[in-house]
Amino acid sequence: MGEAFLWGLVAGSSLVIGGWVALRVRIGGRVLGLIMAFGAGVLISAVAYELVAEAFQVGAGSGGVALGLAAGAVTFHCGDLLIGRLGGRSRKSSEGEQASGAALGIVLGIVLDGVPEAMVVGLSLLEGGSVSVAVIAAVFLANLPEAMAATSGLAASAWSRGRILGLWAGVMLVTGLAALLGFALLDGASVRTLSFVLAFAGGAILTMLADTMMPEAFEHGGKQIGLATTLGFGLAFAITAVA
Repeated sequence: MGEAFLWGLVAGSSLVIGGWVALRVRIGGRVLGLIMAFGAGVLISAVAYELVAEAFQVGAGSGGVALGLAAGAVTFHCGDLLIGRLGGRSRKSSEGEQASGAALGIVLGIVLDGVPEAMVVGLSLLEGGSVSVAVIAAVFLANLPEAMAATSGLAASAWSRGRILGLWAGVMLVTGLAALLGFALLDGASVRTLSFVLAFAGGAILTMLADTMMPEAFEHGGKQIGLATTLGFGLAFAITAVA
């Protein structure tokens, strides 16, 4: 269990790193858009090869894949609508669009984005006995551009450096706890349950990508985001193949 928590912290540490980099180095919107597109490609690969494909292999014929995908998509969509009303709709924006009083919505939105990814980190320990390098790499790489973009927007909305880094440190801790829960709660679970949870995470992440991350990437990165997305996908696939 401790190993799951540790790997969850490792995966979430890129949030703090990305936030620190964004506070130290001014990154243009176009570059951020391309970085976010790269991160989206990494996550798409993780969903395809580490989540949905694995869910199908674990519970083929059980119905868990279809149910999980649908449940994950609907859960994220409804949660995102609620968080938007709390002020967290623009949590990935780098243009200072976050309302100064929307801290709760922003924090909840970032947690909503990251928890499905983190739970898969813990679940990968159950599946293979050791953590999936591809999953860790995918979550770590995808968190970097999200943290950079959100940090730029929060700083432009008059958030202090300490408050921003404190936010990322808190979310990193939540990531570790989510990985721990993914391991502890699903240890000994049935094949159908494991299949459902893997597909649930896949559905939630795909919906997050289409709803928040990729629109932000296109707005700032332009037409070249297609190339950046494919590059991220290819790199993550290579890591999966080697691992």
